[in-house]
Amino acid sequence: MKKWMVELRTSLLAVVALAVILCVLYPLTVWVLTQGLFPAKANGSLITQNGEIVGSSLIAQGFKEPGYFHPRPSNAGQGYDAVRSGGSNLGPLSKGLIETVRRRIADYQAENGLLPDTLVPADAVMASASGLDPHISLENAWIQASRVAKARGLTEAAVRNEIEACTEGRTMGILGEPRVNVLLLNLALDGVRNAAK
Repeated sequence: MKKWMVELRTSLLAVVALAVILCVLYPLTVWVLTQGLFPAKANGSLITQNGEIVGSSLIAQGFKEPGYFHPRPSNAGQGYDAVRSGGSNLGPLSKGLIETVRRRIADYQAENGLLPDTLVPADAVMASASGLDPHISLENAWIQASRVAKARGLTEAAVRNEIEACTEGRTMGILGEPRVNVLLLNLALDGVRNAAK
């Protein structure tokens, strides 16, 4: 019985020690290091403008106005809901998905003044797995440039310059494709528009 009590005491001490290390010391150490080394990333890569948070560079927002670049479609909640991140889970043979994509293609062609037989970039009509991907392809951005320039009263060259300035390269130089963060591009264009006035 005495040996059993010693083992129980040892087990309880181990559980308490591990709880303190894993539930207090480790998270506190990680928090202190991240806040000290890269606080902006540790706090969600929030973007502020005039002292107000306008978004995160990691989470898409649903821009719909013609003077703004539009992100990928979103199936997160009712669309762009960061609390309900997720895709539609519809397979490639799903009639619902096929109809949704057909509708999105027609809408994209109409809003950007494209002919009905014009090919549309996949990221313009297909939601990402999270529904919150903040980036669009360069091809998608180039197509939207004319609409955005016209709505803002800017030259298309000025809008294309902003696209170039906001283009992010491949991750680590080899992963993925060059892309544009929609929120950062729209904020940059707001600066161009405000400077033009």
